[in-house]
Amino acid sequence: MRLGALIALILIFAFPGTAVAAPAPPVTARVAYLVDDATGTVHYHKRESRRVPVASLTKVMTAYVVRREAGLDDVIRITQADVRHASANGATAGGLRAGERLTVRALLYALLLNSGADASHALAERYGPGTRRFVAKMNAAAHRLDLRDTRFANPDGLPATGAFSSARDQVALARAAMKDRVIATIARTKQHTVAGHTWRNTNELLGHGVIGLKTGYTRAAGYCLSFVATKYGRTYVGVVLGEPTEANRYASARRMLGWAVAHTP
Repeated sequence: MRLGALIALILIFAFPGTAVAAPAPPVTARVAYLVDDATGTVHYHKRESRRVPVASLTKVMTAYVVRREAGLDDVIRITQADVRHASANGATAGGLRAGERLTVRALLYALLLNSGADASHALAERYGPGTRRFVAKMNAAAHRLDLRDTRFANPDGLPATGAFSSARDQVALARAAMKDRVIATIARTKQHTVAGHTWRNTNELLGHGVIGLKTGYTRAAGYCLSFVATKYGRTYVGVVLGEPTEANRYASARRMLGWAVAHTP
């Protein structure tokens, strides 16, 4: 018998009628955090302020900055450098082709659904202008949002020295990003087709109240997930970072959500 369960039994028998809180659910992530979006009530926390890599969850900030810099109908010409950036770094790509012209709206779908590093590169080059200036805008936005444990080094989350965030900061970013109607709409879309491209959402948790937001993976970061769910009139926002497997990140998120729903008055 686990120690926590044994202690609970001792308390029940020693003090009949005593209410004993159920133990928090097991979460295999290195760090995790879950809050009620409306009240800010923390339902789950595990080393939430630790600075760790967050892989492609970085692209949530990329989308957030783009929405403040660009018009949705702006047209961007995809370059060979955009395509090469994804392929040369072994990054997930949106299958963009050099020379084609796509709207910002389309590239946001490629960015958030398919996690396209080619799309993030194209957007950063246009709205920095240049990646270095765009990253500066990302860090300025992080400062405005009071993300004190966050520093970006690129717009896609590829491994880079000096890049980090925390579960607490990623939840704060997700809450801010989901207030944007365009990001919120894209985040809950399972599949989108435009200009000969079909992008599929990599978030397998979508459905049954789950409405976003973004997956991520690198060897250094492990499997990551930023998730948003609406259950019984409440919206919950959570993050798991550093999961050992893809299946684990979804299992942990489900456990955290189940715990939050069960313990919401």
